[in-house]
Amino acid sequence: MNTYFLEQIIKPPYAESDDIAAINSKVTDLAPCVLTIGNFDGVHLGHQAMLAQMLDLAKAQNLKAAVMIFEPQPREFFAPKSAPARLTNLQEKQALLAEYGVETLIVANFDSDFRALSAKAFADLLALRLNVHALVLGDDFRFGHDRTGDSQFLRDYGLQVTDLHTITDDTSTDERISSTRVRDLLLAGDIKAANQLLGRDYTITGTVVGGDKIGRTMDFPTANIDLARIKPALHGIFAVDVVRLDSAGQVISNGLTALAVDNQTGVSGLRSDSLFGTASIGTRPSVNKDKEWRLEVHFPQFKGDLYGETLQVRFLHFLHGERHYEGLEALKKGIHNDVTDLLAWRAQQLD
Repeated sequence: MNTYFLEQIIKPPYAESDDIAAINSKVTDLAPCVLTIGNFDGVHLGHQAMLAQMLDLAKAQNLKAAVMIFEPQPREFFAPKSAPARLTNLQEKQALLAEYGVETLIVANFDSDFRALSAKAFADLLALRLNVHALVLGDDFRFGHDRTGDSQFLRDYGLQVTDLHTITDDTSTDERISSTRVRDLLLAGDIKAANQLLGRDYTITGTVVGGDKIGRTMDFPTANIDLARIKPALHGIFAVDVVRLDSAGQVISNGLTALAVDNQTGVSGLRSDSLFGTASIGTRPSVNKDKEWRLEVHFPQFKGDLYGETLQVRFLHFLHGERHYEGLEALKKGIHNDVTDLLAWRAQQLD
């Protein structure tokens, strides 16, 4: 999949123009495409249905399949402190969209210039500068300054537009599949139900970065994994299994055990090439630090240098929410109990 950042291929401002010759002179080298647009946070089953329809249309018309996403997501731009938690960061979206067949990804920097685009300027941007020949859009899609544009506006402009109607799940509730529902389920610790809406297991991918090393002083060293998002979608203590990824995002065979030293190779996870871990994701209320979001994974019976490695954490089981402990000794005892309980849960899965 080829990824393009909009401001790199088309210099802002993106103002509309009546000078068609001038606009045509700025057409990029992007191949003619069918485009779909949105946040695609989580790339859940509703998103996947849209991608499938786009891919079918692209194949039928011999066009490239393209997606435009926004970074930051619009609500993160308008109100970062109250924006919804991220299901997927940019790196994770890129990997998932490529997996589902997208050939071209356009990342639009959602800033004041982009927000100020009129509906006409946005349509010009698509048709005349990004080589968009057709679109597949959700039935609630709006664009342009004050959200004045919609699918009918684009049809009137001259573009072919296919509207995808709401995708619901197959439960008795028959609710719309949405990123909000997935977030709510993850926050409640209902990983199984969230996975059903995602169509896959929920994971977080990130690089191991330096931490404050409090865990190792209590004999529970942790890998501190960069979240690359304002805040995560789930909080608490979890059983996880973890794999190591190469620079192309592929799982390295026995990638973690290859880094082990002193014969401490860890406990095998529930998927191939993984190690079992106990994860804490939250703001660590028992530690007198700034309330920053952290994902920390402890690998029982493992010793090795993981700094700089890219790890993919798959969430298996929710144990409990974050707890406040009075002092480090109480915290150490609480962590010990959590590790014991989660190892017992793992043993039950193997019976």
